[in-house]
Amino acid sequence: FSLTGKEALTHFPSLGPSTNSAQGKVHMKQCDLLKLSRKQKRLCRREPGLAETLRDAIRLGVMECQYQFRSERWNCSLEGRTSLLKRGFKETAFLYAVSSAALTHSLARACSAGRMERCTCDDSPDLENRKAWQWGVCGDNLKYSTKFLKKFLGQKRIGKDLRAKVDIHNTNVGIKAVKNGLKTTCKCHGVSGSCAVRTCWKQLSPFHEIGRLLKLRYDDAVKVFSTTNDAVGHSELAGPQRHSHSAKHPASPRSTDLVYVEDSPSFCRPSKYSLGTAGRTCSREGNCDSMCCGRGYNTQSRLVTFSCHCQVQWCCYVECQQCMQEEVVYSCKQ
Repeated sequence: FSLTGKEALTHFPSLGPSTNSAQGKVHMKQCDLLKLSRKQKRLCRREPGLAETLRDAIRLGVMECQYQFRSERWNCSLEGRTSLLKRGFKETAFLYAVSSAALTHSLARACSAGRMERCTCDDSPDLENRKAWQWGVCGDNLKYSTKFLKKFLGQKRIGKDLRAKVDIHNTNVGIKAVKNGLKTTCKCHGVSGSCAVRTCWKQLSPFHEIGRLLKLRYDDAVKVFSTTNDAVGHSELAGPQRHSHSAKHPASPRSTDLVYVEDSPSFCRPSKYSLGTAGRTCSREGNCDSMCCGRGYNTQSRLVTFSCHCQVQWCCYVECQQCMQEEVVYSCKQ
């Protein structure tokens, strides 16, 4: 399961008020529309609510990826996504990580929101969840989410192939990023706001924070190769030594590192991986030189309308004037 972009454009029939039988048929149809393996489709059909959660996760991952790379040569466009996923670039690493993070996040939220039949609020033993439910609070169920996701992605069968190891490693980086953002939130109940009774529950960080963390991991991604561990007798990932006097022995990447196996293309010109950067808008003081790959950029002026001189009128509305100003837009040359 990864972001190809095709799923995000798929139209699903809505689950309106109907009989359980009709809803079941719609759920099956939604599972069939998603690009899943045979095993994943079987799991999807057994989990009412999962198809819509998968669709939400795909949309969440695509939007966050495009936001994080909005100023880069590769802007996470849907064009070329399928070809990109077949390679071992840094960008491929980010796609696997943001895909698994979005799915982990969406599943946990779907459980707590009551959109999944087989899971509900977080049931961590260290939290007084029954009291939380009485107060109308429901913790995000990351425990169920991660357990189901590993079964859904089939990670027990780790291949000997280098790319397979890399893809699984980057998938786990995404899951770990969501776990690291899990916080315990507490609420006080009592007379005059006193904390005579305190209710606590688990809550996930906003997905923007997870996306920002993964982008930092992308910026510091580690190029790896396969090496044989003589002690255990099987191959594992290895990269350059970080802090050691001896460079003879390669270091294993950290569990939080995004890893890749081949250098990325420039993404300057159209290719099977992207549309290139011609026509992309840029910031003259910021990224035009890099974005336009030395080809230069066009400058265009345009008038934009915006609300101005706004005043609050009694009692309940804001009155504004319409102003116009000239805006300069920079875009990369062909």
